[in-house]
Amino acid sequence: MADILPFRALRYDLQRVSASQVVTQPYDKITPAMQEGYYAASTYNLVRIILGRREPGDNAGHNVYTRAASFARQWHNDGILRQDSAPSIYTYSQTFAAPSGATFERRGFIALGRVEDYSAKVVYRHEQTLSKPKADRLDLLRTTRAHYEQLFLLYEDSGKIASLLTPKPGTAPTIDVADEYGVAHRVWQISDAGAVASVQAKMHDKKLVIADGHHRYETALNFRNECRAAAGTGPNPQAPYEFVMMTFVNMNDPGLLVLPTHRVVHSLESFSVDEFQKSSSAFFEVAEVDPALDAARANALLHERGRTGTALLAVTANRAFVLHSPKPAGAKFFTWLSARQQALDVVQLHKCLLEGVLKLSEESIRNQQNLSYLRDASEALTQVRKGAANIAFLMNACPVSQVRDVAFAGEVMPQKSTDFYPKLLSGLTAYALD
Repeated sequence: MADILPFRALRYDLQRVSASQVVTQPYDKITPAMQEGYYAASTYNLVRIILGRREPGDNAGHNVYTRAASFARQWHNDGILRQDSAPSIYTYSQTFAAPSGATFERRGFIALGRVEDYSAKVVYRHEQTLSKPKADRLDLLRTTRAHYEQLFLLYEDSGKIASLLTPKPGTAPTIDVADEYGVAHRVWQISDAGAVASVQAKMHDKKLVIADGHHRYETALNFRNECRAAAGTGPNPQAPYEFVMMTFVNMNDPGLLVLPTHRVVHSLESFSVDEFQKSSSAFFEVAEVDPALDAARANALLHERGRTGTALLAVTANRAFVLHSPKPAGAKFFTWLSARQQALDVVQLHKCLLEGVLKLSEESIRNQQNLSYLRDASEALTQVRKGAANIAFLMNACPVSQVRDVAFAGEVMPQKSTDFYPKLLSGLTAYALD
């Protein structure tokens, strides 16, 4: 099922540049301030390719995409980017501190994965995508003809695959770099044909779930279809465009961490805390709690109440409520949703509270007109308490098992339902199609 290939990665020559000065966070996690910092870090920073500056006077022949392609060609010609000599799989380790303070290591491997239609039931999504980001990534891919960022895919096994790629003790990593969040990223190149073949064989029957990179995966699908149409020959199993660069992580890896993404609602024309409490009580049991609670106390309350099912924490400027034990009245919002989706806290929040109580439309939520997303619970609390928002909704993280079950059922979750932490670093490896 899952067709995995080794590849000759295009990588920075670390004798010419420092890894810490050229790698970046994924393009969709780069803020304007981060972009400026990356530009300043090095002339060869990958941001110039994956998220370059737009300039006055840009046109069809000179724009952010053509500049990206020009940088890529120049760096390759100058030897800044070099292609590995042997087809390889790349073991990838990330050591990091969770928000709780605990230290984890997440292990995976980088390889090529065949681009599959969702109908083939090999690659599964769990989130909807938007057309604008896909159009942007497709323009970049058409122009550069290379994948510079990894897709994050999950598979499930007992750990045998990861054991095949565990570096021998004392083996120095090929790449060793820490990012701006203190995450240690280490990569080992594995070129042994026997080890590669064993991984390919054991991955063959795996189903894959997209953890991060839905837009880029569907971009790869669209690009593959364009290339097939241009070739006029239909599927070409070995063509470079039939594959995309992926990082594969075991769902059972102890370092696979999912963080919650909290919702902050702002700029409502009218908002009454009393009315919110009354309306939400039709759909949940509502318990008022200490409005001065901090993020640690909020997380503890959510964790404890979440042991038995849905638990949400709604916080306003001077009041706070735990919402739990959904009531039958909420069923009217879920007539077309499966029991799997109804069990998701994020679905209960979106349907009953954002749409049902606060009357936000699906379109306004999708466009983030009155809604922002925050990983940091403390920041969400600060925003409502200083009057920058009407209400904040804090929540527990979605378990990986729920993500898997929803994906395998062919269903999707609301946007930003999951936040796999840390992100995969961009600039470790690249996959050139030519």
